[in-house]
Amino acid sequence: MQIIDGKAVAAAIKEEIKAEVAQIIDNTDESPHLSAILVGHDPASETYVASKEKDCKSVGMMSSVYRLSERTTESELLETINFLNQDEEINGFIVQLPLPRHINVEKIIGSIDPKKDVDGFHPYNLGKMMLGQESFFPATPYGIVELLRRYKIDTAGKHCVVLGRSNIVGTPLSVMLSRKSDPGNCTVTICHSQTRNIKEHTTQADILIAAIGQPEFVTADMVKEGAVVIDVGIHRIADQSKRSGYSLTGDVNYNEVAAKCSYITPVPGGVGPMTSVALLMNTLKAFKANRK
Repeated sequence: MQIIDGKAVAAAIKEEIKAEVAQIIDNTDESPHLSAILVGHDPASETYVASKEKDCKSVGMMSSVYRLSERTTESELLETINFLNQDEEINGFIVQLPLPRHINVEKIIGSIDPKKDVDGFHPYNLGKMMLGQESFFPATPYGIVELLRRYKIDTAGKHCVVLGRSNIVGTPLSVMLSRKSDPGNCTVTICHSQTRNIKEHTTQADILIAAIGQPEFVTADMVKEGAVVIDVGIHRIADQSKRSGYSLTGDVNYNEVAAKCSYITPVPGGVGPMTSVALLMNTLKAFKANRK
């Protein structure tokens, strides 16, 4: 069994990006610029955005944050998005989710200029992805595919089972892995809350990707010997043995499953760091595309 070290891979990719950004600055006196719109004061969102600012700084990119109040109207948010769409100094930006309930998320995502949609959520970019064309990929699927690439895990002709059908992870990842590409060329099965006899599917998986949102859902009897297991979930579980009062776990019962795997991602330190670095990869891509 080999642990897939997402933290180490993400660090290596950051060094590659840092070197490329330094060269861009030397040649053009410009730097890729990532911006974020943060509506309200959700603690998890605040932490995520602060992490993005730190990531940008670590690779020499510029970053900025537009902080709007919880009472911001949909119209006011759309005005901010339009401003960033028009700002030539901003190469890519994200609208941090979740948004307050009075704001239509689909309308907001659809208003982002696809050329600056570094989250990869715009229907235009998702449509290009479906067609196998170059686009911005959603960060978590992009990070997972890059992990498979960096570890040289053979995917061609393999049976990949994806647990979860969200528009952010499960559905786009299933498309990416079924494309004629490397990594890719998988036969993909998507399982979800309405799938019957789910174990019959998971035990056939050469590659099992757990993005179902339930702590330790995947147990040893659901995994075949030698499978590659990618755990997307992250959950806080009460643990009085920890000073914090909790421990982190994924959608996979790691202690049960790891011994049966050829490769497995840990939680934390697996998919999470790759999700973060994928946003930097998309921002660099946006910068270069805007300069063509």
